Amino acid sequence: MRVKYRCLLGSAAIAMVAGMPAAGETLDEAIASAFATNPQLDLQRYETDIAREGLEQARSGGRTTVNVSGSAGYEYVDTTSPFAFGLGDRPIASAQVQAVQPIYTGGRVSAGIRQAKAGINAAKSQFDAAEQDLILQVVTAYVDVRRDREAVAIRKNNVDVTGEQVRAADDRFEVGVVTRTDVSLANARLEGARAALAGAEASREASEANYQFLTSLKPGDLAPPPPVPPLPASLEDAVAIALDGNPDIEAARHSERAASEAIEVARAQYRPQINIVGTAGVQETYGDATQRDTSVSAVAQGTIPLLSGGLIKSQVSSARLRRNQARNQIDVLERQIRAQVAQAWFGYDASLRSIEASSRQVDAAEIAYEGAKEELAVGVRTTLDVLDQEQQLFEARLALVQSERDAYVAAFRLLRAAGELDQPVPTGASPVAE
Repeated sequence: MRVKYRCLLGSAAIAMVAGMPAAGETLDEAIASAFATNPQLDLQRYETDIAREGLEQARSGGRTTVNVSGSAGYEYVDTTSPFAFGLGDRPIASAQVQAVQPIYTGGRVSAGIRQAKAGINAAKSQFDAAEQDLILQVVTAYVDVRRDREAVAIRKNNVDVTGEQVRAADDRFEVGVVTRTDVSLANARLEGARAALAGAEASREASEANYQFLTSLKPGDLAPPPPVPPLPASLEDAVAIALDGNPDIEAARHSERAASEAIEVARAQYRPQINIVGTAGVQETYGDATQRDTSVSAVAQGTIPLLSGGLIKSQVSSARLRRNQARNQIDVLERQIRAQVAQAWFGYDASLRSIEASSRQVDAAEIAYEGAKEELAVGVRTTLDVLDQEQQLFEARLALVQSERDAYVAAFRLLRAAGELDQPVPTGASPVAE
């Protein structure tokens, strides 16, 4: 029994609200807005509706059909017979009602209904996959915006700190403590920091534009995302869950069943077809004396195909080929999903280790930077040494931000591969198992 992301995300948000003050736009709100406004889901909804109409069309093959036909016009009658009446022009009109009730269709209707139901299930699974893809896209866009904003803040701080180093180098040059080379090195690092800031701002703008495209929201103050939902205990468990519940595989399996039923639909054309046909008609001829002819009939009508010129055989063969193609598609998807799960699993594990290493690197770089500044003041270190330590500190902070983003996205990619993402419910909802 699986606990869907809607429940996990809701409970995670509850824990966050209890532990910290409310702040800004939340990930739940972003996903809800995407579900309400993003056109990608509307396209898949149409596919589901089309599949439902296919079921109605399949069912109609076993229902009674009634047709009404009529005609009106003139006819001219002439003859060489010595005894004839009603010759010349005269108006004529006729009408007919025919009802046909299929009695036996060789299994075509029942197979068509099963095929249509499998098609509906495939469309529903594809819609589920589209929902989960959208959730993953929004989660990725959300943390990308937060990452790029933090990167811009770090780059701005780098520019400010490097600017202070330039001013300090100028002051030391004025009193003869450092050389012109030290001042030039500081200025070069400052311009490099400004260029890096411009690149970070461009990345932030691109991330915000992608976020707005997905959610129709202009990103404001984005709150920290909720904790990562519980993940499978092992890689083997993750693969088993994915092979069982991934919506892409479910859609492919339903499509394979629909293709199998299509074979039965094609084979039914070899079998007899029996219908009950009821007909009622009237024909009136106007002239010197109006004449009316009426008829009513009810007959059992049977047809047995004897020769189709190879058409039915080709249709059966074509249906078999499509069924085999659908089976191969399942095999391909299973391999792809195994690879996706493994990539997400090891990517998440590597990102966690990277976070730990980057945190230690930041701590060490902060100590090294402060020490280098103090040693520069007493002449033990050069300006270049301080600039190098400063650069390492900022790069370590950026690496930590990137690792945190990568770990979060990898976790949700793992959930997507396992088919465990779902639309979130409002914060405060009670977790339930599905």
